[in-house]
Amino acid sequence: MPRNPDWTREELIVAFNLYCTLTFTRINANNKAIKELADNIGRSNNAVAMKLANFARLDPALQARNVSGMRHGGHGEELIWEEFSENWEKRAFESEEILAKYKGIQLESEIDTSDLDEIPIGKERETIIRARVNQGFFRKTILASYKQTCCITGIDVPELLIASHILPWAKNEKERMNPQNGLCLNALHDKAYDKGLITITPDYKIKLSELLKSQINKHNSEFFLPFDDKIINLPGRFLPHREFLEYHVNNIFIK
Repeated sequence: MPRNPDWTREELIVAFNLYCTLTFTRINANNKAIKELADNIGRSNNAVAMKLANFARLDPALQARNVSGMRHGGHGEELIWEEFSENWEKRAFESEEILAKYKGIQLESEIDTSDLDEIPIGKERETIIRARVNQGFFRKTILASYKQTCCITGIDVPELLIASHILPWAKNEKERMNPQNGLCLNALHDKAYDKGLITITPDYKIKLSELLKSQINKHNSEFFLPFDDKIINLPGRFLPHREFLEYHVNNIFIK
């Protein structure tokens, strides 16, 4: 029986893309997204599902919960994991480019470019497209990690959820795309977090600012006060980086 060919770097990159953007508990050979990727790269559904499970063995968040994925895997998965960890922004975009190639589509077709018609092809347009592609990847990764639910309230309506940055987008270019720099919040609590009215400590506790707690009214009592000092619903993978959370506490939170 002929041996299956080794996985190429491009195949590993798009497999890791799917690992990031697919909820961990949905990794199985019958999953629609896994079937689609298998068809695109010419692999079996089982092979793709197993490859995603191989990546899972490298995930520190899963290791902390004694969820190991497949116990054995190839050195290729380790290299791809390292490549993404060293430069999430570059590798995320590359993975989306390769995925579009396998699908036989233009990368721009995956994002809204309706407001870019007046911007000619060139560096400015490419920069905007790259940013939007990466933002889409970041959102899919964060929502998948938190099982499509707000980590504070448990709201699970995707249209109301935001992939929030712990370190502000404009403040730290290197960590913009790092999933450990993300939280899944509903739109209201995302705005409160962005403005420093709430924070999440390095031990994952929700803290309300004194300004917010001092304003006793129906809305605060319903939407904020019940969550003070509670532990967030932790993600299935890509735990928020404690140093990033500490930065928000010390530099953005209104104490």
